[in-house]
Amino acid sequence: MSREEVDRALARLDAEHEAVETSLLALQDHAGRRLLEGARLTGTTARRWAATEQLVNSLWASFDAYARTLRAAHELRDRRRWPSRDDLGELTGLLRGTLTVPGMSVPGDGAGDGSRPYDRGAEAPEEEARGRPRLAEELTLSQLVERMNGSYARALDVVAAADSVWSALPARIDLLNAELRRVRSLAQSVGVRPGEHPSADDLDRITDELTALRAEVLSDPLAFWTADGGSAAPGGGRAETARYDRAARALEEVRREIDAVLSVRQDAEQRLISLRDVLSRADRTLAEARAARGEVLAKIAASEVPVVSGPPTALHEQLNTAADYRRRAQWHRLSPLLESLERRAEDELERARASLSAVTAPLAVRAELRGRLDAYRAKVAQHGMAEDGLLSERYDTARRMLWSAPCDLRAAEDAVLRYQQAAQALLVPPQSGPAHADRGGNC
Repeated sequence: MSREEVDRALARLDAEHEAVETSLLALQDHAGRRLLEGARLTGTTARRWAATEQLVNSLWASFDAYARTLRAAHELRDRRRWPSRDDLGELTGLLRGTLTVPGMSVPGDGAGDGSRPYDRGAEAPEEEARGRPRLAEELTLSQLVERMNGSYARALDVVAAADSVWSALPARIDLLNAELRRVRSLAQSVGVRPGEHPSADDLDRITDELTALRAEVLSDPLAFWTADGGSAAPGGGRAETARYDRAARALEEVRREIDAVLSVRQDAEQRLISLRDVLSRADRTLAEARAARGEVLAKIAASEVPVVSGPPTALHEQLNTAADYRRRAQWHRLSPLLESLERRAEDELERARASLSAVTAPLAVRAELRGRLDAYRAKVAQHGMAEDGLLSERYDTARRMLWSAPCDLRAAEDAVLRYQQAAQALLVPPQSGPAHADRGGNC
């Protein structure tokens, strides 16, 4: 190497030395590393952190070897402003030659757990490629820098992943536990207790799950880490929150149920009054339908009239039970019963209305026929044809059928239709002759 080449190489290696030293010191002060050192680790995190600690120790040993070699090169270069041939030869050996450094292992279990093994390509020893590095290796300074950078990235990957999980999940679990305590207090205030209401049992299960989840997150954070395969940055990935999300959804469902119970306590009396009103209207409608059925059977002949059911006795009994729950402040039992009663009472009212419509359908048909007959009668009178013999005969026949009891609807409808046809024939006489033929041809 020439003097200029030596100076450029020293400047480059100095910059790399400073960058590696800054990175190692930052790793040493990383909050995640301090937490990992002080925690009681289990499972995946315990295995990967043990391997990472060995990697960091080897990294510092490699850095010390790099620093010693670089320091020796600077001392040799600083002896003379214009180094001799022997000095340049010795500097070339230091800067481009190899030095012996400890072998490094790869933390983690491979790609499956998010680690990124260091790859030196064709120069990697066969033992290291199989995960069994040699005790020592011969590397140039440039190769050593490359290996230290890769080892630092793998160590930081483990530290940053654990720190990310600890920063995200425990705080969220604590907030959810606070909400859980609030919901439990509300549940107890309305009589929702374990063994008596499913929501209280759900609260116990959620409490156990959050307790277990928090303990597992603190002891094995890397078990809750999903690495981002497309990211080359250390710590690229996200915290796995599936169990937390399930617990949060379950608590939200319980909270809605408790809120429903609380709303029942506030407006139970009004809802009971509304229920009594709906059932009363259903009873009156059914009574009206039964009366109408008797009228139809008496006034309409040959008509199939549906049977009208009796009053909803079961709903009235359950309404009395709901009123009893309210008197005893059993809100957790009253809430589902009121929801069921409100739905069934509305269904009962609709059924009563449908029954009334079905029963009175023949009377509605008769009323429509009467109205049609009178309408055509008035129209004929306006044209001065009310005294026509055929029309009078057919009108009297239809009217007698419609105003007699029992009324045969089919025969009455035929009679009205015959009167309607006769009236139309008189009101719109058939046209004939050449003019009509011409109009027809033009059409």
